[in-house]
Amino acid sequence: MRSSYLVCYDICDEKRLRKVFQAMRGYGDHLQFSIFECQLTAMDLARCGAELGAIIQHKEDQVLFVNLGPAEGRGDRVITALGKPYTAIDAPCIIV
Repeated sequence: MRSSYLVCYDICDEKRLRKVFQAMRGYGDHLQFSIFECQLTAMDLARCGAELGAIIQHKEDQVLFVNLGPAEGRGDRVITALGKPYTAIDAPCIIV
């Protein structure tokens, strides 16, 4: 069963930031600078965590996985924005 996650990260080094971004592109939809929405199985989540764990510096960087609940039956994605309006990025989601 897949669950929806927001994956948010704060990476202190530009080189690691690019690597984390490239890795995350394989797991979900890029919503905003350092935020992805992903629909992951438990195995996908473990694989993503291991991949990111190998990239980041654990004493300097932070990655948050926010579980939004089951992906099935959630209905349409509803995103409300303050300031600049949210615009959906029409890019394919590739889960490896």
